[in-house]
Amino acid sequence: MIAVGGVLAYHAYQLPDVSDLAIQSRDGALALENRDGLLMASFGPLHGRPIQVADMSPYLPAALIATEDRRFRFHFGLDPIGIARATVTNLRAGRVVQGGSTITQQLAKNVFLTADRSFGRKIQELLLSFWLEHKFTKDEILTIYLNRVYFGAGAYGVEAAAQKYFGTSASRVSLSEAALLVGLLKAPSRYNPAVNPDLAGKRTAEVLGNLVEVGDLTQAQARAAALAPITLAGAAGTGSGRRYFADWIHEQVPGYVGRRAEDLSVRTTFDPGLQALAEAAVAKGIAEGRAKGAHQAALVALDPATGAVRAMVGGASYGGSQFNRAVQARRQPGSTFKPVVFLAALEAGWSPGDTISDAPIRIDGWAPENYDHLNQGNITLLQALARSRNAATVRLQEMVGRGRVRALAHDLGIASNLTQGPSLALGVSELSPLELAALYAAFANGGHTVVPHGITTISDAAGRVIYQRQGSGFGAGVSARATAMLNQMLSETVRHGTGQAARLDRPVAGKTGTTQNFRDAWFAGYTADLVTVVWVGDDRGRPMDDITGGGLPADIWQHFMQAAHVGLPKRSLPGVDGDQLARVQ
Repeated sequence: MIAVGGVLAYHAYQLPDVSDLAIQSRDGALALENRDGLLMASFGPLHGRPIQVADMSPYLPAALIATEDRRFRFHFGLDPIGIARATVTNLRAGRVVQGGSTITQQLAKNVFLTADRSFGRKIQELLLSFWLEHKFTKDEILTIYLNRVYFGAGAYGVEAAAQKYFGTSASRVSLSEAALLVGLLKAPSRYNPAVNPDLAGKRTAEVLGNLVEVGDLTQAQARAAALAPITLAGAAGTGSGRRYFADWIHEQVPGYVGRRAEDLSVRTTFDPGLQALAEAAVAKGIAEGRAKGAHQAALVALDPATGAVRAMVGGASYGGSQFNRAVQARRQPGSTFKPVVFLAALEAGWSPGDTISDAPIRIDGWAPENYDHLNQGNITLLQALARSRNAATVRLQEMVGRGRVRALAHDLGIASNLTQGPSLALGVSELSPLELAALYAAFANGGHTVVPHGITTISDAAGRVIYQRQGSGFGAGVSARATAMLNQMLSETVRHGTGQAARLDRPVAGKTGTTQNFRDAWFAGYTADLVTVVWVGDDRGRPMDDITGGGLPADIWQHFMQAAHVGLPKRSLPGVDGDQLARVQ
């Protein structure tokens, strides 16, 4: 007895500190929420906020007890009957098919102890189990267990798991969802429904069967739950395309709150519905354009009033390339830059009906040609922009002044360096799709500069807000009158010009862009509700086969925007009312 007591005392002395059952020290995790507050992505291990058993869906503790420890309510941390039953079962099978450890033992082992199989660790497990049973009620043990155990996909705790897999709280999971979560505990990676849906389904059915065996369900209820489709609505079940947006946000967080070891929660501007539509539109476009050399594409959509980014596609496949072409790639925007030239002219007193010559022009030995190699004589500014005439645009820039064009571009949010030469008018200065989208937002909102952003709030683990976004931009960058006239002109570009493929059932304005040798093709356009920029091309800058901005990019844009506006009322753009061009005095 003295020897046994000495062994127990020795191992008791070696026990870890169990005075604080809060989450132990670890690297901080970053949880990203969409605009509605639902988890969309995470970086590092995700630990859910503690939730009491009484506040959970009742199916969760019931499924856990039925599957892991049916005598949980009656034993004292160790279940001799369960151990005997498991021993007999394993001897009959000739291998280990059933464990005899209780939920309390699993809690002691998984939370406080290492995974080694030594005799000393087993003694410590028993001592901790007895202590837990003495210190806490059964419901408190279940609460601690379910808030600490690992459910796969980086999720620790049932609340994090419910958010990660189903985009909901653990208090609201259904019977089949609860069975799936409990089934994950046996082998989280193996039964991950996003990776192995068939195995996850079979394991869920096993858990439901356990509930039938203990009398918590009828056969009919279990059968109905097993047949009920489980929709993965959380971050673990969404497409990888959202990772472009998530990576963009992840890189920005330290700039707002510094580097922290604690968990952080970031509320973003991300709209999962629009993201799904954007990914579908880009996938369809790439499938159609790949044969013509269009191997990559990017799409960014933002709110013109605030600059909040709602959707972002950074490439044809995140799995194939994590390079975000919507943010990191800088390409020549081509004719999508031309509206800045015309807006500068409108600010200087020109009007859409004024004429400009489209005759050949030569400046310091440089002679830009029109796409069709033809010149149309005197045409109106409206016609020059709608038909994307190069000669007329360069001539207008030289009359207005390059300095004025560059200054206006910077006033509207373009931070990139712009060329000093006459080719400025034709969009030779490289921009990102995100930067171009912010520029077009100023057209859509009546001349106000916006800052494209994806973060609204950042909170710590206790829910305290440590960053709150204030404001949306830098105010008016150009007059409302000039912007209204530009909207008339860009609306005509879609109605009767190079952007006809982008027409919608509501007021819309936009501009096509195609760079030399078809290396880049763009469509940038907007309604009163959404600004979207689409780029199509090849990472190596290889020419495409006659793909212009008015072709594939406009098709992708129209496919996305048409779906994005379903159910939204038709709203006027500044200067454009309904299907008619308003006259601005």
